[in-house]
Amino acid sequence: MTMVTKRISAAHFKAQCLSLMDQVEAQRGEVIITKRGKPVAKLVPIEEAPRNIFGCMAGTVEILGDLIEPTTDPSDWEANR
Repeated sequence: MTMVTKRISAAHFKAQCLSLMDQVEAQRGEVIITKRGKPVAKLVPIEEAPRNIFGCMAGTVEILGDLIEPTTDPSDWEANR
């Protein structure tokens, strides 16, 4: 997607700030704000970093018992009968 760049004066930006922020978010464009024809600031959309999959499940598991010992006596297993 191509970024759309728009140049506006500081006075126009001041009057239309909220609608310009909505446009930048929706169109993924940018607005260069000028003062007396000279660029002084740029309004750009935030690029959110992709979520890291490592550690995303941290704190969601609860250990309820011994992880080493079998849950039942192996002689009770149907495969051993």
